[in-house]
Amino acid sequence: MLHIYNYDYDKLTNYFLSIGQTKFRTRQVFEWLYKMKVKDFSLMTNIKKELREKLNNEFLIDNLELVLRQVSSDGTIKYLFKLNDGNLIETVLMNHDYGYSVCVTSEIGCNMGCAFCASGLKKKKRNLEAFEMTLQVLTVSILENIRVSHVVVMGIGEPFDNYENVLTFLNTINSSYGLEIGQRHLTVSTCGIVPKIYEFANFPLQVNLAISLHAPNNELREEIMPINKVYKIEELFKALKYYYDKTNRRITIEYILLSKVNDSKKHALELANLLKDLNAYVNLIPYNEVKEKPYKRSLKEDTLVFFDTLKKANINVTLRREQGIDIDAACGQLRSKHEQN
Repeated sequence: MLHIYNYDYDKLTNYFLSIGQTKFRTRQVFEWLYKMKVKDFSLMTNIKKELREKLNNEFLIDNLELVLRQVSSDGTIKYLFKLNDGNLIETVLMNHDYGYSVCVTSEIGCNMGCAFCASGLKKKKRNLEAFEMTLQVLTVSILENIRVSHVVVMGIGEPFDNYENVLTFLNTINSSYGLEIGQRHLTVSTCGIVPKIYEFANFPLQVNLAISLHAPNNELREEIMPINKVYKIEELFKALKYYYDKTNRRITIEYILLSKVNDSKKHALELANLLKDLNAYVNLIPYNEVKEKPYKRSLKEDTLVFFDTLKKANINVTLRREQGIDIDAACGQLRSKHEQN
């Protein structure tokens, strides 16, 4: 059977037109699914019974099974969900002063192999389908009885390695008849799959792009991020320049600070030099240590020197507020621990 949450507004409209229905049916179904969060076609009472029966025979309204819910003292909540095929995924809810943000997983496992990351402890099994990403946002919203205002695709997996499903997901949650999450409140993070950055520049929604950089030169980046062996920093920044020229949207540079690895003043100066001609800001991220990895969090004094060096070089920089530090905060940590038990 087909999964109804795999259908964005345009795709579902085309389905209804193909069976002789009007475009208005899409609006009705979307409002039932995403506004009223109904899980049964028979309850969609403003749709004729015959059509409800047809939808019920052709489509599934899926659910995620909650396996574990961890609550941090700061209010961050981490969920372990089971999919229909038994695979496990992680989703995170963060409470900010501007609203609730959900961090979404895009793949089961990850093949990018970043040396410091817990996600890579489990190799990629498959891509998530669009409905499995949409369900993460919808399920969290239902479980906590909240309106999700922001979504970041920064969980387990490389979103640009699952490109088409991610775009369908973004279209669905942005729809004014769906979850109505503003396009500028959506962020996709990639470790730097260069061809997809060029392609993403043509995506009509004004979605934010974040780059997991984590090193200011090729030699170091290749040590900790194998993707750099395929796409060098020069190629990556050429693509980012194209992206900015095409979209006029500022780019976020994510930089996890690893003690005595990438956090010296020299590294900060190299990073500032890289960014001098790019409209970007740097998000410095304290490292959530992973017991299977040798890396340690940067010392507070090294973090402050790095931050100040960028500031003095006129680079827009923030230090990410830590959330969920007292639970399994690192991406992939909760899933990995659960599967080991």
